[in-house]
Amino acid sequence: MIYNAPIPEMQFILNDVFNAEKFWQNNEQLSHLDADTVGMILEEMSKFSKNMLLPLNRTGDEEGAIYLGDGKVATPKGFKEAFKQYGDGGWIGLGGDPEFGGQGMPKMVTMLSDEMLFSTNQSFALYPNLSSGACLCLLASGSEEQKKTYLEKIYSGEWTGTMCLTEPHAGTDLGIIKTKAVPNDDGSFNISGTKIFITAGEHDLSENIIHLVLAKTPNAPEGSKGISLFVVPKFLVNADGSLGERNAVQAGSIEHKMGIKGSATCVMNFDGAKGWLVGAENTGLASMFVMMNYERLTMGLQGIGGAELAYQNAVAYANERIQGRADSGVKNPERQADSIIHHADVRRMLLNAKVISKASRCFAMYVAKELDTAKFSDDAKTVKKASDRVALLTPVAKAFLTDRGLEASIDCQQVFGGHGYIREWGMEQIVRDTRISQIYEGTNGIQALDLLGRKVAKNGGAFVKDFVKEIKDFADNMTTNHAIKTTMSHSADKLLDLTTSVLSNLDKKDEINGCAVDYLQAFGYVSFAYMWGLMVEASAKKGGQFAEDKARLADFYISRMMPRLDAHIAMVKATSTPIMAFDESFFVSNE
Repeated sequence: MIYNAPIPEMQFILNDVFNAEKFWQNNEQLSHLDADTVGMILEEMSKFSKNMLLPLNRTGDEEGAIYLGDGKVATPKGFKEAFKQYGDGGWIGLGGDPEFGGQGMPKMVTMLSDEMLFSTNQSFALYPNLSSGACLCLLASGSEEQKKTYLEKIYSGEWTGTMCLTEPHAGTDLGIIKTKAVPNDDGSFNISGTKIFITAGEHDLSENIIHLVLAKTPNAPEGSKGISLFVVPKFLVNADGSLGERNAVQAGSIEHKMGIKGSATCVMNFDGAKGWLVGAENTGLASMFVMMNYERLTMGLQGIGGAELAYQNAVAYANERIQGRADSGVKNPERQADSIIHHADVRRMLLNAKVISKASRCFAMYVAKELDTAKFSDDAKTVKKASDRVALLTPVAKAFLTDRGLEASIDCQQVFGGHGYIREWGMEQIVRDTRISQIYEGTNGIQALDLLGRKVAKNGGAFVKDFVKEIKDFADNMTTNHAIKTTMSHSADKLLDLTTSVLSNLDKKDEINGCAVDYLQAFGYVSFAYMWGLMVEASAKKGGQFAEDKARLADFYISRMMPRLDAHIAMVKATSTPIMAFDESFFVSNE
């Protein structure tokens, strides 16, 4: 496999499209940042991901994480050394709080380094990713003592973190979890229960693993309002920060998965393990969702990573592989056949992947900037506006980017023909690894329900109206003469009309559930049109071949992908009636 980090494209999105340096200079907490510093960060991560992680991608998939018995798990060969270098380099704490040893970089920077991780080794990327997420949660809800005890050690890579939500009977519906937290006289709790699908729940990469666990205290309210959050270390931590005795938590087994095999996905058993409350009792779900907003954008980056790696290898293959003659005439007379890059259908698949990866990166950066605004701004109105925008777009960033990322990966696998299905070329691994991104951190169907049910219906479409207004205002003020200007404006009108249509049908009980996925897809295509407008406008100022290529890619998006919008609109407007027209008896396994 080959990989070269698309740093020029990353810097274009960061500096030209979103004018990051000006954004940072206008914020007291970020004013120390400049484009040159960030450029050096990206270059270093490019080297690490290409030279250290990419060679471990295939071997890690072949070896997988291994359950050794007695609660012990071994990661693939080379992962431990890579993780130590990653931690020693300060990468885990790149976006961490400087007060506790982090580097304080904004999400606009960390999302680009994360993309490189997911491009080169999706399994490895999950280990530090969960640690960073645990730190976010502790920063938001933990006590000062908890922050001092855990954050610096996790940022350094000496310890790692997990997120323990799911149980065998409780996935999306966390309100029915059975894990119990019984209080002790010393202020701790005894945590008992079983959690499943716990990424990095056990491994050999660090000295200690800090679990963040959702559980219910005695007499807690029913449902999600009765969930509390606890910090449960694998090894208890002494007052001086040294490790004490082993806690009563261990892995019972690991899952044997379709992909991301180098990532240890564990069943975790808590047998009266000592834990400490994080935040107030019965506020655990709210505390966890501080972390989840960042995590869901990061999962979108996994989709970008898969698409980027698949494209780079597919385009290299298409230029080398010879099959048949080009329809427009012989291109390589010195060879028996022409390179398949000359065939229109091959170009179609490659261009699909190209426009997806570029628009996805731009959209992720847009959301990252809103996250940074909400985190670092001192103006209450600005924070509120950015927070509302993040709430609206987070489910789209997670679901649409991973849907399109898998689509791009499959298209690029198809470029290889039969070789794409064969293990030695590596394309089938990209597809297998990327597939999980649509499932974990809340399936994409759940993301769609969150978008339409919570972020649109509950406020009468107010968030959507604001977003549509922004798109139309940008289109009206766009100086570049390109068809994307009209496409943006018209598609935004269609999204607003679709939103009104859906809201008028909410008297139907199944309307949101039946239409949510197609609504999210429609929302995603409109958002991508906006991203292409932003990129075309910014590239025009640079001029030359760069601007011409961006304009042509936008043309491709308008003509070859944007028509999907109308199909999804039609499916939403068909309402949920055709879906719910069947009696339950229709769905039987023997027919």
